[in-house]
Amino acid sequence: MRSFTSFALAIFCAMPVWAEGAVETSPKPRPRAEAPGLAALAPTSVARSIRPQARKGVTVQVSTANISFRNWMSRFRPRARRAGISEATLDRAFRGVRYNTSVIEKDRNQSEFTKQIWEYLDSAASDSRVTNGKAALRENRRVLERIEAHYGVEKEVVTAIWGLESAYGTYKGNLPVIESLATLAFDGRRGSFFEAQLIAALKIIQSGDVAPRNMTGSWAGAMGHTQFIPTSYLAFAVDFTGDGKRDIWSDNPADALASTAAYLKKSGWVKGQPWGVEVTLPRGFDYGSANRKTRKLPSQWARLGVRSADGKRIADYGPASILLPAGAQGAAFMIFKNFSAIERYNAADAYVIGVGHLSDRIGGGPKIRANWPRQDRGLRFSEKQEMQRLLTRRGFDTQGVDGIIGPRTISAVRSFQRSVGLVPDGYASLSILKKLR
Repeated sequence: MRSFTSFALAIFCAMPVWAEGAVETSPKPRPRAEAPGLAALAPTSVARSIRPQARKGVTVQVSTANISFRNWMSRFRPRARRAGISEATLDRAFRGVRYNTSVIEKDRNQSEFTKQIWEYLDSAASDSRVTNGKAALRENRRVLERIEAHYGVEKEVVTAIWGLESAYGTYKGNLPVIESLATLAFDGRRGSFFEAQLIAALKIIQSGDVAPRNMTGSWAGAMGHTQFIPTSYLAFAVDFTGDGKRDIWSDNPADALASTAAYLKKSGWVKGQPWGVEVTLPRGFDYGSANRKTRKLPSQWARLGVRSADGKRIADYGPASILLPAGAQGAAFMIFKNFSAIERYNAADAYVIGVGHLSDRIGGGPKIRANWPRQDRGLRFSEKQEMQRLLTRRGFDTQGVDGIIGPRTISAVRSFQRSVGLVPDGYASLSILKKLR
């Protein structure tokens, strides 16, 4: 967080854009079934048939998996020692660790569907989440103001990340991180990534910041109030309370919130600059200029007819791009450098807008004014691949068929739209897929 937070970009760059889907709308949300950004991980190889249900043969399957898992741990220990992990740490951390079938179940049961941005934002900045965010800010105002003064990251932004990652500490995850990461590393599908996280988690234990029994988190190893993965913890976590430990698990959220601010600061956060501003576009707007590479000062965009949605002048905070997360039929945003700073935390546009908009709402700002194309549904992963194949076949090369709607696919969609007389907003919708068919 995404912190990983929410996960290192190695996973985020490979996920569908609206895949976070774990946020809740209720004041006391249900436990999240997956870490933010991991809903895109698809089923593969090991132990596909291993499920915790009681049925004939499952005991033998689980027993076999445990034997294989123990053999893997024996092979892993020398690699961990070469990475600087002591035998004593390994013994403490692996005491009682078993192959966790529930982790594999959660990893396997990932929906093919992903949320549309308006569905995500309905939850991310719901009235209850805004109300709870204002309460969390009031309750922790003193420490949040100290964090803001020290790191130069606004308290509302830090609070918003806290709200999206754990519903303000309501659910931080209660699974043993070492067991979860060892299970996923053994599983092999993203073995190298999760083994790196496992070694980082062992380094955290070895440093004395947390005992193995207290290192808990999501099934995918995201930890604490703002869901850091272990490698991000090592890179960015801070001891803000001064007790000698970087404790992101404590009921006291100070270390976790300060660590989040430290992450954003190192990612280039500019104090006083907005993440983005909702805007309206003029009739005849060149939708081809709505891309991350085209950057102008707000005053230059204003000369082209781009206005703030509330009618107010947008100050020249710095160069900005126009973002259309749902194409010409949805809201438009003028986004600044701070958008990219949040993006380092989690690379999905929906997450960044969710954090930004929630922080605005916590600070007393309005809801998004524009309507969304709510009649649209999200594309399945297979449909995104089909769209890429059809675009390439028609001469609009997406440079690969991976099911990820990235800049190359958006550019190909724009070119196709121009060729058939549609508004070239680059929005990869179901209607575009039907037209390609």
